[in-house]
Amino acid sequence: MLSIYEIFIRLFIALILGGIIGIEREGIRRPAGLRTHILVCIGSSLVMLSGIYLSDIFINRASIDPSRLGAQVISGIGFLGAGTILKVNSGVKGLTTAASLWSVAGIGIACGIGFYWGAIICTLLILFSLMVFGKIERYIKTRDHELCIEILCENKSDNLEKIIKALNEKNIIIKNMETTILKSENLLELNFVATLPRDCKPQEIVSKITHIEGINNMKVE
Repeated sequence: MLSIYEIFIRLFIALILGGIIGIEREGIRRPAGLRTHILVCIGSSLVMLSGIYLSDIFINRASIDPSRLGAQVISGIGFLGAGTILKVNSGVKGLTTAASLWSVAGIGIACGIGFYWGAIICTLLILFSLMVFGKIERYIKTRDHELCIEILCENKSDNLEKIIKALNEKNIIIKNMETTILKSENLLELNFVATLPRDCKPQEIVSKITHIEGINNMKVE
């Protein structure tokens, strides 16, 4: 039977390690931040401790696998991760945060069974991946100039044709396009995911598109 001291240590280490990853997510204002990661890590650690506790209680009366409760955490944490995945325009955000929540649940389970070194090493590797590879990912996206373009214009038959023609003149490749008609205001909302040539700057696109008659607003991300 685990002592109160050992139970406290395991839960406290889960709090620290989950908090370390949560701070990184909180720093870049992701949907699941510091408190969410801490709660997931401590909760999964407690579930694993509960499995060990049940195994100790029924050691001479029944055969209980303490890992079964931990397995339910791994499969069940998906509902929380799915809540952080958001569809934004033509893309999706929150996949990394969802993955970090799933990983933090694994760290909590490791803390719950006393696998401290595995939990610590995993925390450091996850933090390294989020911080270092995040910068590399942003560099690649910047280099390739893949952008989301939002345009609000008057709902006229030739406006879409003019916008596409202007983008083609800049050798911009349209990867995805969504159109929404706002009937109450007689406006057309356009969302593009486009790849720009390396010598083309976003400001050039804005300047070219906004000169088209009937363009009300434009945003490039």
